[in-house]
Amino acid sequence: MVMIQNPDAFRNYEILEKFTAGLQLKGFEAKAIFSGKGSLKGAYISPWQNELYLKNFYLPPYQEKNTPKNYESRRPRKLLLKRNEIDYLINKLKERGKTLIPLKIFNQNRLIKVEIALVKGLKKYEKRDKIKKREWQRQKERFLKRERIK
Repeated sequence: MVMIQNPDAFRNYEILEKFTAGLQLKGFEAKAIFSGKGSLKGAYISPWQNELYLKNFYLPPYQEKNTPKNYESRRPRKLLLKRNEIDYLINKLKERGKTLIPLKIFNQNRLIKVEIALVKGLKKYEKRDKIKKREWQRQKERFLKRERIK
């Protein structure tokens, strides 16, 4: 069950590869995710000391009064992946124009997982071409539907 999605992922990037990772959280953060709070807008994944961290992921407190005073809602959260996957992704990030972003946070057997993607950013003209193709497809389907009715 998908709990949080990244609204800009499919619009602004070309997805090359997808991976599933665990997310290291505190107890009250997990409760907040299960209640559907949080936003992946502007979130990204970056390497630090041979580990991958989810940065700029906004996760508000589950209960304001029971949250520790020093809680940071946008703190970096460690991704849980196998060593060979981490090494592979860190090497891929060194290539020009490649980045890692989170696509969605979902529940898998009561465990919180993150679907991450290795992506390449789209240029403005590529985005426009994508929109034109989608509009043309819609017009074509409408026309064919009208023709079938007659």
